[in-house]
Amino acid sequence: MNNRTSPKTVVKSVGPYLVPFFKTVAIFFVLFGDDCRDESIFYCIVKCLPVISLILFVLVHGMNLTEYYRYSRRVLVGLIFSCFGDAFLVWPDYFEVGILMFAIAQFSYAKAFGWRPMKILHGLGFATAGALVYMFLAPALEGVMLYIVAAYITLICTMAWRAVARVEFYNDLWTWTKLCGCMGAISFVISDITIAVNKFRYPVPFQHQIIMLTYYAAQLGISLSVVDSPIDELLEKTQKQKLW
Repeated sequence: MNNRTSPKTVVKSVGPYLVPFFKTVAIFFVLFGDDCRDESIFYCIVKCLPVISLILFVLVHGMNLTEYYRYSRRVLVGLIFSCFGDAFLVWPDYFEVGILMFAIAQFSYAKAFGWRPMKILHGLGFATAGALVYMFLAPALEGVMLYIVAAYITLICTMAWRAVARVEFYNDLWTWTKLCGCMGAISFVISDITIAVNKFRYPVPFQHQIIMLTYYAAQLGISLSVVDSPIDELLEKTQKQKLW
């Protein structure tokens, strides 16, 4: 099995760097585990801390301007804009700005995941699912939100499509880090669908817990996908050179 760095090895090597993430997630749920509509600065800070810890994780894992860290840089940009989105969504008046921040994050994640292999059928599947979700939400949308929600659904479905397309179980081309990115992307979709249904259609039971658990899991999965990214970039470059 070509899974490069084994999960056991990674737990030993990068596990300690994830301790701040798990601690800040625990602090968030201890302080704000119930359905919370707190609009304080303190709530904003505590909410953002887990993603800030993942930003530091990606930076500590390795970062420079060479092509081998292109994937890590794009994930880093996605995390930074996600953090901005977290902050803006604390206050309902900035909901549209928060969506914009997350839209930029989704675009950056999609660029990180890349366009090879294409896997058109996967894309059609996500496009169909996105269209069904939009049709379900549309009756409750008004004015500019009709277009904002449509654009965001397009971006997050594209991001999830590209994450899933990277995982190739046949030909032994999969890696556990790509699987983490895939699971993270799917968790992101679940989180955002829950937000949309709860906001625009009807209350979702335990929506706060579902949204935040799947959201933090999503960011963790995508962040873990950087572990093997320099190797992936090197292999991709080698394959291109062989084609030439």
